[in-house]
Amino acid sequence: MTDKSHRGTVFLEQAKILSHQSFAGDQYILRINAPRCAQHAKPGSFMHITCDPALPMRRPISIMRVDSKAGWVDLLYKVVGTGTRLLAQRKVGEQLSTLGPIGNGFVPSENKTRPLLIGGGVGMPPMIFIADELRKKKTHQPFMILGSEVPFPFKQQPSQFMLPGIPEGVIGTMPLMEDWGIACRLASLQDFPGCFNGYVTDLARTWLNALDDQQRNEVEIFSCGPHPMLEAVAKLAKEFSLPSQLSLEEYMACGVGGCAGCTVPVQTENGTAMKRVCVDGPVFSGEAVFY
Repeated sequence: MTDKSHRGTVFLEQAKILSHQSFAGDQYILRINAPRCAQHAKPGSFMHITCDPALPMRRPISIMRVDSKAGWVDLLYKVVGTGTRLLAQRKVGEQLSTLGPIGNGFVPSENKTRPLLIGGGVGMPPMIFIADELRKKKTHQPFMILGSEVPFPFKQQPSQFMLPGIPEGVIGTMPLMEDWGIACRLASLQDFPGCFNGYVTDLARTWLNALDDQQRNEVEIFSCGPHPMLEAVAKLAKEFSLPSQLSLEEYMACGVGGCAGCTVPVQTENGTAMKRVCVDGPVFSGEAVFY
């Protein structure tokens, strides 16, 4: 029997482009007017977008920020193929056919008040979204690590937040996080000034090792990024016996569970089962996906 639990929660909207910013590395931040999606989106959910009228197959793009009152949604994407290349050519004022929000998102634990947020590349948006939600709760103290091998889609600045275990000189942060009062550091293998020269998981490990046992017990890991990075994050969580929630990136056709083209093996109480990333995920327990 097909799971229909997502029906009535995914909205088809003709979304007007409000702004479309370009950044180095073929990266773009798109703001669209999609009030129903903005009202119902949760960190980890995504939109399925028709990039161009001539291209019938939609593309999934993670939601980065929403304003439920103003009705806008921010999306960060990188040009990697025909669809996103056509999307990059769309102008302010044009309409996009969108489906969203889709998928099950992150669910922070109330007693894990020191969330570690790890985003890589176009996996950064869900981390920014959950950071926004956590700051509104005012009960959690998140630490965010963002990684990229192309220039970051923002102008980094020195952070005012000092953190245990962070190497001297690693002070680059995302300005928005600084405005929100959230500690953040950047990592790359490209020797960007102010960034940690290494993998996001290496920087995360130094931070975790600097915590005492009680502090480390308050950590829960949330992550989104390329598959090898997520596998490394899952191993890191296992190394420190920490819970983790990972948002998977997967090719998909329909985006609403009908085609089963985005299935992945997931460990359940009844053994291994094939789960659809679009509607069963995209967020899964790290130990359930990388076992």
